[in-house]
Order: sequence, then C-alpha cells, then structure tokens
Amino acid sequence: MLIVHSMIVIIVLSFTDGARILGIFPMAAVSHHTLYSKLMKGLAEAGHDVTVVSPYRLKELPKNGKYRDVVLEGFAAEYEDKLKSLNYFELREKSLIDRYFHFTALMLPTTNHTLHNANLKKLVESNETFDALILEQMFNDNMKVYGYIFNCPVILLSPFGPNSWVNPTVGNPQPPSYVPQMNQQDFSNDLSFFNRANNLYCFIVEYLIFKYYIFPQQERMMHAIYPDAPPLDDLYSNVSLVLLSSHTSIWSPVPLVPNMVEIGGFFIDPPKKLPPDLQEFMDKATEGVIYFSMGSNLRSKNIPLEKKQAFLNVFKKLKQKVIWKFEDENLPNKPQNVLIRKWCPQTDILAHPNTKLFITHGGLLSTTEAIHYGIPLLAIPVFGDQPTNAAKAVMNGYALQLDYHDPNFNEETLDYMLKELLNNPVYMKTAKEKSTIYHDRPMKPMEAAVFWVEYVIKHRGAPHLRVAGLRMPWYQYFMVDVLGCAVLALVLIAYAFNVAIRRVLRQKSGKVTSLKKIN
Repeated sequence: MLIVHSMIVIIVLSFTDGARILGIFPMAAVSHHTLYSKLMKGLAEAGHDVTVVSPYRLKELPKNGKYRDVVLEGFAAEYEDKLKSLNYFELREKSLIDRYFHFTALMLPTTNHTLHNANLKKLVESNETFDALILEQMFNDNMKVYGYIFNCPVILLSPFGPNSWVNPTVGNPQPPSYVPQMNQQDFSNDLSFFNRANNLYCFIVEYLIFKYYIFPQQERMMHAIYPDAPPLDDLYSNVSLVLLSSHTSIWSPVPLVPNMVEIGGFFIDPPKKLPPDLQEFMDKATEGVIYFSMGSNLRSKNIPLEKKQAFLNVFKKLKQKVIWKFEDENLPNKPQNVLIRKWCPQTDILAHPNTKLFITHGGLLSTTEAIHYGIPLLAIPVFGDQPTNAAKAVMNGYALQLDYHDPNFNEETLDYMLKELLNNPVYMKTAKEKSTIYHDRPMKPMEAAVFWVEYVIKHRGAPHLRVAGLRMPWYQYFMVDVLGCAVLALVLIAYAFNVAIRRVLRQKSGKVTSLKKIN
C-alpha cells in the first residue's frame, strides 16, 4: 500500500512539475508587464516549463523550473512611444464612444502585428505542445485562436477585477443595476436612478461597439492568417479560467462564477532595502513621508503648470517630506522637503514605516499596493478604471478623491484634503483594517494562482466549472421565451374569457328580446 501511495505522489508531482505553459501578452505597457511577468515567473518558480511571448525580456530569471522568452521584436519601442505620446490627462474629457475608439485604434494594430510576428509564427510552426495558454484580456480576443492551434485550455488574466470585458467569456452575471462598466466614470455605491441609467447606457454602447465594430475586425485579422480557425464567437467563450487582479477588500463584491478567481496582490514581492539616498531621506522623516506617483502611463511632468505649482505650494507648508515620481530632472520652485525621482521603488516606499499617505492616480495596482501596506490615499483619477477605484476607496473610508478635471482643483482644496488625511487618524485606521481583511485569505494570492492553473491543467480545462448560461442565447438567458409564452398564454386566456362573456351576454340579450316579442 505504501508503494502504491508513493507511486501516486511521484506521478502527481511529475505531472504538475512537467506542465508546459504558454503565455501571450502583446500589450507594451509597464504596468501590464508587471502583472503578467510576475504570474509567469511564479508558475516557473512552482516548477513549470514556461514560455512567454511578449515585447519584453525578463530581467531576473526564476530560480526553479524553465523560463523562455519569445520576444515580439520592435513592439516595446513602437507601442511605448505611442503610449508616451498620449496626454491621458485630456482623455477623460472625450466622450465614451471616443474613448473606446481611442483604445481600439491602439490595440487592434497590436493584435494584428502579434498574429503576423515572425517569432510567434516560428513557435506555431515548431509543432510544440502546451498544457495551457494564458492571455491577458485586453481588446485581444482573437489571440484565443492559439488555444485552438495548440489544443489546450485557455486561461485569462484580467488586469482589473470582474468587468464587462471579461464577464461574458465565462457567463458571469453583470447586472447593470449595480455592477459598474469599465468606462463608467463615477459608479461606486451610488445606485441612484441617474447612475444606474448611465451605467446601462455604458453597457449598451460597449456591447454594440464590441459586437459590431471590434469583433468583426479581430475576426478578419485572425482568419487572414489562420483561415481554418473557428468563428471568433466560438473561441470567445472557450475559456477555462479567469484570474482576476482584484480582491473584495478593494473591489466591490459582485457575482463570481466558479471559474473566476480573485488573486489581487499576487504581483507584490516582499519589500527590499531602499537605495541609500531614499533610505536616508525616509529614515530622517520624523513627521512622516508622502509618496506621490501618477503611475507608469500618466506623467507628472505633463500636469499643467498651475496645478504643479499648487502641489508645490501646499507641499512647502507641510511638516512631512514628499517623494514625487517626476519624469524630469528639473522641477522649478521645488521645496526643500520634496525629493523627485524619475523612477521609484513604489512598494518598498509604501512598506516603510514612515509612509503616511499615498497620492495616486487610483490605478488598481497602486490601490492594491496601498492596501497591502495599509496606507491611506488621496486619489486623483484621470481615465479608465481609476475613477471607479477612487470612488470605492472613498466609499470604504481610507481615501479622499480630488477629480483632476474638477473646477475646485486648486491650492486651497488640495491643502484641505492633505491636512484632513494626515491629521484625522480615521483614514489610517481604516486603511489598516482593510489591510487586515486583504491579507486574511486561505492561501497567498500567488499560491492561489498557481493552484488554479494547475487545477485546470490537471482536469483538462475543468469543464465542470463552466456555468450553463455561458452558451445560452440572450432570449433564453433572460427567460424572454418563457415570459413571452406566459404573456401569450395570459392574452389567450383573457381573449377566450372575453369571447365567452360576450357569448353569454349575447345569449341573455337574445332571450330578453324573444320575451319582449312574445309579450
């Protein structure tokens, strides 16, 4: 019996250690690279054979397992330049439809170039086999064709929480009455008539754009190079697992089907020692440190002069020191208590015991890192999911929000909000409480990610996790056919009852008329 048990253990270990996993991530953006590279590196560290197709080469290779980069040559330079050339501070002023077309114009060429990339073609032609394919869900549904080509389960990594870009792929419910759309700017816990109506409008607009504009173009691109591939509608929902970069301590609680798993914070490494100048700067900050960063896509140097000056004027009056991620060597009128750096080790700064506040754009990665270490926020959202993340942080009690385009964005408002966040202990206390909830999980987020990827491989795509609603037509899903039959039945019953009443009345009327004639 012991021998049989040992053989089973050896077989299981050899299977899980021997899994060959392919990841395809064409998005050339630092924040996205942070997510998918950490996930794939974690899978390699767990003993798997990992191949990553992306614009970047991993700098620090994993110590365990196997890791191979297939680099999309030229992508990093070309698409990073496109991202850098955009002024995201102006993007939110555009209409919902304009914002979708903006991202479509950026992402569709990326997926097309990926399909035609020589290095990826070589991988396809090599006849290699893989046990799973991992994709980032980001305007790139035609990338799911590689699940068909390599005949393996498809796993999606969502850079956000459960949202309308990923929910339909696994049939996850997303009632617009309380589940915010990705481009819904101000939807949090305010379920007023206006917000719900606006959310429904966003839902309808998004559906129409994806269905009749984005998907047809993606399908044409896919069939141009893989003419024998199934229709995109079939590939779209051929998804075994969705890994969500969220956690309910930060994201609003919403429905999750069994093959959607929250792994928010999986990308956060243990804190490392800071560079000597930052370490000394923070250690000597007896009154505390404020960390200020607008993320990797937004650039503080692009903030208009009057807003920059408002920040500097307020910072100058503070007892605390400020570390500002600022993408220029020179910042005129910089106060003595402000330190600027083109790049900052964000998580290591947030982990320092003297950090008291994080001024942020409200991106999900930054918000997650703040709650990981229990740091309150001043959120200045600009576009995408940032307004929704900021609204949730305010609702949860560990943040204040200053809308970048708010007419009240001035020195006086900024001064009030910073003093409120720094001097009122409620915000720090609430942030620490949320941090406790965030860390209170049955397993660490990276462990959960590895477990579920291995689970899907072990169970050959885990079809038993897929809900029946995934393949139902909309009229069946919303019970329109049943309700239609019920309404028709009621109409027929009412009609029959009406006919019967008329006949009875007609007969009675005929009898009365006959009696009158007799009399």
